[in-house]
Amino acid sequence: MIIGQIKNGIVLDHIHAGKAMKIYDALGLGELECTVAIIKNADSVKLGKKDILKVFEVIDLDLDVLGYIDPGITVNIIQNGKVSERKHLALPERITDQIRCKNPRCITSVEQGLPHVFRLTNREQGIYRCIYCESKAK
Repeated sequence: MIIGQIKNGIVLDHIHAGKAMKIYDALGLGELECTVAIIKNADSVKLGKKDILKVFEVIDLDLDVLGYIDPGITVNIIQNGKVSERKHLALPERITDQIRCKNPRCITSVEQGLPHVFRLTNREQGIYRCIYCESKAK
């Protein structure tokens, strides 16, 4: 398998095995005109198996979405063939429109234009609650 070296782009590394496609869809990477490489089930000393996403262009990433899907991801920004910046993600304090409130009495069920906003209430267990009705996210 040969995947070319990135001159300018982004490498999402240390993705838990099986989550690459969820990230691909959540970030809308299928809409890009540039090359996007998905490496699934690569061997990893740290995780056992991991996924990697390589985007051959520098794009704006929603780091909150990435942190919510898999807080262990490492984001490497590549410029001129070298890593210019490295970010280690964690669970975000708030997440908007990535989770839908399941409570039928929540105002988000009635008001169609209202954003679905959840706040982190338990970092150790990764529990998010709706800011409107306090329902726990699934």
